[in-house]
Amino acid sequence: MDSLRRGYISALTANVLWGVFPLYFHALRPAGAVEVLAHRIVWSLVCMALVLAVIRRWRRVGELVRKPRLMGGIAVAAVLIAVNWAVYIFAVNTDRVVESSLGYFINPLFVILLGVLVLRERLRALQWVALGIGAVAVVVLSVNYGHLPWIALTLAASFGCYGLVKKRLGLPAAEGLFLESGVLTLPALVYTGWLTGTHQATFGSGSAWHSVMLAGSGVLTAVPLLLFAEAANRVPLSGLGILQYLTPTLQLLIGVAVFAEPMPAERLAGFAIVWCALAIFSWDALRAARRARVARDAVAAPRERPPVGVSE
Repeated sequence: MDSLRRGYISALTANVLWGVFPLYFHALRPAGAVEVLAHRIVWSLVCMALVLAVIRRWRRVGELVRKPRLMGGIAVAAVLIAVNWAVYIFAVNTDRVVESSLGYFINPLFVILLGVLVLRERLRALQWVALGIGAVAVVVLSVNYGHLPWIALTLAASFGCYGLVKKRLGLPAAEGLFLESGVLTLPALVYTGWLTGTHQATFGSGSAWHSVMLAGSGVLTAVPLLLFAEAANRVPLSGLGILQYLTPTLQLLIGVAVFAEPMPAERLAGFAIVWCALAIFSWDALRAARRARVARDAVAAPRERPPVGVSE
């Protein structure tokens, strides 16, 4: 199997796994959102410790831990991803999978906004158009919901900011997730200990299968992230960008078709406006990537040598 094909299979698998997360977290009821989050953190740490042992990168982890400034950045990333996970699990537990899918649909638009506000990037004309259409969609959906779609906006903001912090830190996937989980593990253990002490924990008190599934949330967290990290090294950015829409699409379908969440005409119109913005965004990104590739190839191409005896 060639490298590019393997990369696309890894990216496709990662996005499908992320897309079916609602089915998994919904099956963890009656565990509350915070209990699920705590177990997801603890078992992610265990899973990534095993991965690091297999790939023999413990020395790299030790080097990172000895850098206080870097660990500060990791702590910020950990808090952001914890907020993202907690809100997402809450959305699934309260039958708001459709709204959570909206968060990941608008995430690319929020990333554009971060580029302007934080990185002082200059946007192309079509990027401004996509951003404006996305803002219209938020207004339309706010009118439909009767309030700001705070779950969607929180998911988009937390994941977008998490991506920004991770980009600046430049950490490998395995070491990064292990350290982020490590930062969050003590509070998670304290909370699970309190649940156990007050006889409110579902882990160990319910069925054995329920406990196994709670522990499996760590594997479910680690596997798609590692697959995506491998895909990022093999697949062009434009290909990864298109595939990222598979995750919220699957979540939306699960919310409507499996959990029978309402999708009135006004809400569908809001989603259609978002999809219009994403179509413009994706087309502009593909066009920009194509132009950059052509320019790069032109620079890399060797100059044609003139025939012998003919001056240039």
